[in-house]
Amino acid sequence: MNNPFEDETHPPKPRRPGLFAHLRAAFLTGLVVVAPIGLTAYVIWTVIGWVDGWVLTFVPMSYHPDALINRFLGYTDPADQIHINLRGAGVIIFLIFTVVVGWIAKGLVGRSLIRWAESLVDRTPIVRSIYNGVKQIAETIFSQAETSFDRACLVEYPRHGIWAIGFVSTNAKGEVARRTPQDVKYLSVFVPTTPNPTSGFLLFFPEQDVILLDMTVEDAAKLVISAGLVYPNAKDPTQPPKPEKTLS
Repeated sequence: MNNPFEDETHPPKPRRPGLFAHLRAAFLTGLVVVAPIGLTAYVIWTVIGWVDGWVLTFVPMSYHPDALINRFLGYTDPADQIHINLRGAGVIIFLIFTVVVGWIAKGLVGRSLIRWAESLVDRTPIVRSIYNGVKQIAETIFSQAETSFDRACLVEYPRHGIWAIGFVSTNAKGEVARRTPQDVKYLSVFVPTTPNPTSGFLLFFPEQDVILLDMTVEDAAKLVISAGLVYPNAKDPTQPPKPEKTLS
């Protein structure tokens, strides 16, 4: 039975975490470290295996890595031959083949061959649709001219009072610039979706309605992908401000 006159000014001391709690905390910390490394290695290993399996089907069996190793070691008897899953050979062959094709395509003969092949493809109905679609996607992804975003920004979207992260790509050009009011400068802003920033909306905002952010495009992308969980580090107040980048 509790004594009502007991001194209750000193609360009971909190219990120290036991061994299981320490092990659980250590396991979770290790999981945070190991999981990204393991998943990255698994994805790279899987992609290399997929490329090898696709490329090596076009290579004669006598030129496969294990066949070359057996030939180098002098193992001609099938019973003595070793079979090694040497990943990466297909990737190397693919890279060499791609570089050679690109080098040829830059020349006069290569451009002529490409034009002839494309004219042949354009006369084939189903192949034409597939080829043109894949070509547009490849040019969009791998083109090096004007594909990078200039700045990260904030825009009011989808309605007044709600702000969204966006990426300024360039000034409005072409027919868009001609159709919009001439006394207002418009910026093309890509507003990505979460957690897949490769999809989103291309919107045109007046320049005065776009708030440019100090964070880099990479930090803004991390913020979008993480659904607001990963924020960029705050600026160091002791450092001088960076000069403003003008959008031309």
